Amino acid sequence: MTEPAEEKTLAEAAPSRFECRSCGYVYEPDKGDSGQNVPAGTKFEDLPENWRCPVCGARRNVFDDIGAINAPSGFQENLSYGFGVNRLTPKQKNILIFGALGLGFLMFISLYGLG
Repeated sequence: MTEPAEEKTLAEAAPSRFECRSCGYVYEPDKGDSGQNVPAGTKFEDLPENWRCPVCGARRNVFDDIGAINAPSGFQENLSYGFGVNRLTPKQKNILIFGALGLGFLMFISLYGLG
């Protein structure tokens, strides 16, 4: 029997892309780098130490994090704001929301016992 896939937060589901400051090449984890045998799905942090920009040959330390594709501007920076709910998985958010609604409903119904 196969194990269910681990649920990911929005930040984990949308890995960051990195742009070379020398030539503008953008490394996208979803595509990998077929020229250097880097499979699709490899995060920038997991690239081999000897990996170089396929366009200009620059080292990894020349790349800047430009954020995930289709992610709003400032997305990564704002994950820690608020009460930390931005780091919850969708399942955890559903439990929090519907649990709070259920608790509120029980408190409302308990008011009938006071009368």
